[in-house]
Amino acid sequence: MKSVLFPAVAGALLALSGAALADTPVSAVTDLNVRAGPGPQYPVIGVLAAGQSATLTGCIQNSKWCTIAEAGGNGWVYSDYVTGEFGGNRVVLTRRPAEANIAIVQPPADDIYTDNYTAAIVAGEPIDPIARPPAAVGTYVTTHRVDPVYLEGEVVTGATLPESVELREIPDYNYRYVYVNNQPALVDPGTRRIVYVMR
Repeated sequence: MKSVLFPAVAGALLALSGAALADTPVSAVTDLNVRAGPGPQYPVIGVLAAGQSATLTGCIQNSKWCTIAEAGGNGWVYSDYVTGEFGGNRVVLTRRPAEANIAIVQPPADDIYTDNYTAAIVAGEPIDPIARPPAAVGTYVTTHRVDPVYLEGEVVTGATLPESVELREIPDYNYRYVYVNNQPALVDPGTRRIVYVMR
């Protein structure tokens, strides 16, 4: 998959609290949305492709949202889908050791930021997405847009949606669709796992 570089977002990152800590190289375990702010309510400004590297610049304390820098600019990613080297081991950023020297960043002081969600996307092992759906499926999903549901987490293949999320049928197609965090996704109705993210 082609990597998409994201543009610089003026003001998206706030100053680090305390002394500056060393930046940490990280990489995505699956194609991962890069957002203009720390949460699904912020717009997607790019994609960190599976295996693509970036520099971790900090994380919000007691949150899974972290800031990264990449050749194309800065943005926010959900740490369940990012790995880094800590203590000689490559680990998911969310499970990093307590003694890891990661800078703490403050959340934006705007009207968009929230940490109050009714449910969460359950992170799962990444899976290979299905083949690109037929054009008729993409047209159906975009012309039959539904109100998005906002969940804690990020929309990636392999993630499982909670039972409370209503899946919509697509005529003559095996998968259902939903707009999660304003991102259309195809979902296996039997497992409720996301099988394709429509970008």
